Amino acid sequence: MKEPLHAQDIPQLRGFRLDDFFEVVPMSLWLEDYSALYELFEQWRSEGVHDFQVWLGQDPDRLRQCAGAIRIQRVNRQTLNLYGADTAATLMSRLPEVMRDDTLDGLASEMLQLWSTGDSFRSTTVNYTLDGRRLDIALRGVVLPDRERRWDQVLVAVEDITELQQSRRNALMNESMAREFFQQAPVSLWVEDFSRIKTLLNEIREQGIVDFRTFLDVHPEFVERCMSEIRVLDVNGYTLQMYKAKDRNDLLTRLNEVFEDEMVASFAEQLIDLWEGKLFQHREVRNRSLAGDVLHIHMQFSVFAGHEADWDLILLALTDITARKKAEAYLEYLGQHDVLTQLKNRSFFVDELDRLGRKRIAPVSFIALDLNNLKAANDTQGHAAGDALLRRMGEVLNKAIDRPASAARIGGDEFMVLLPGMSAIEAEVILSDVRRLIDLNNQFYGGTPLSVSVGIATAAGREDFDRALRAADLAMYRDKREHHSYRRAGDIRPE
Repeated sequence: MKEPLHAQDIPQLRGFRLDDFFEVVPMSLWLEDYSALYELFEQWRSEGVHDFQVWLGQDPDRLRQCAGAIRIQRVNRQTLNLYGADTAATLMSRLPEVMRDDTLDGLASEMLQLWSTGDSFRSTTVNYTLDGRRLDIALRGVVLPDRERRWDQVLVAVEDITELQQSRRNALMNESMAREFFQQAPVSLWVEDFSRIKTLLNEIREQGIVDFRTFLDVHPEFVERCMSEIRVLDVNGYTLQMYKAKDRNDLLTRLNEVFEDEMVASFAEQLIDLWEGKLFQHREVRNRSLAGDVLHIHMQFSVFAGHEADWDLILLALTDITARKKAEAYLEYLGQHDVLTQLKNRSFFVDELDRLGRKRIAPVSFIALDLNNLKAANDTQGHAAGDALLRRMGEVLNKAIDRPASAARIGGDEFMVLLPGMSAIEAEVILSDVRRLIDLNNQFYGGTPLSVSVGIATAAGREDFDRALRAADLAMYRDKREHHSYRRAGDIRPE
């Protein structure tokens, strides 16, 4: 902004006639008499006032004395238009409505400038129109050549900056609202600086690297280096709650506890996306709270508009999906497990057969088992007794069978053990463990003992699965018939 004009510096303004241009200037002009103010300043100087700012601040009435020492001599037509006055006399008579108490803040700045320089001032302050509308104004005053006394002519130009100031207030309000939204948002928000990562990626490009994925495979340490260059600028309140942090510093100084080892692989994929120009990303990651709880998170990553060139402002929005993941895991469990026995179910057994066939795993052995006395327990003791036998069978098979083998309940009293990569001899060893655990189970539980009929068969490959399954079933049914024939004969069946 240009400095105010000084009449003595422009020769053609000496002895000018205000009437020549005062009325036609398209800006509010005030011609004022500050001579009484000059005398007041001189009095205070003679009384030893040196630090004028402190002097004014010690007593509010001193600023009012300054205001009272100013006399308005004349205003132009544009001034009347600005303040909504029909005549200068109307405006002068209602000046207390125009210059209220909040005007004094700007006046203090003007007085300090005049005390220091003695020839000009500028400030921003508030006035009011005669109909009560607020005016934000910029004042520029210059002391004109004296006529009879010092400072008896001061020309003040008033510029209406209401629209500009309102825009600034709106911007501050929007900033405040954005800040409040950031803090109160019901998701975890992180503002981060990725500018150093942008620099590192640019350096890699300059080295002629084209296949960035292969580069990361060869140089995994680059991922960790990039992670170390992330600067967290801010986090919101929900973030502290989600990660169970006492405060912002507590979280930021313990970030190593938040990120699990698998985060490195996830961040590598994020870097690859950035390398390919994807400035908006979303993925699922896993973190830990500072209390050690696993957090499943849906992460949205975006570069702030206007910061695409250097990535110095990044927004991460993290949604806690732990509850959803637990629900999905439970539903998946229900889809693959028999709730009563905790074994796999028939659906899993069919899918697993298909998977083993696709992978061409061989040999595959099958152990078919059938509870001998489930129907009798249900008929004589009720279904609760039958359910108890099924649960006990589940305990035995869950204890005896380890991965990659699996045990499934495929029918009411029918079970199948799937043994990928195991021969018939190895299957017999597994069956021996099952029989041993059944004996132990019968010693622990009273009532109806566990008893099973068994069939074993082995498939050489996928094309042999159906034959082996039928063979295991037939062997199990033969065993079952023998079991019942011994019971009818009243003999003890040898195991």
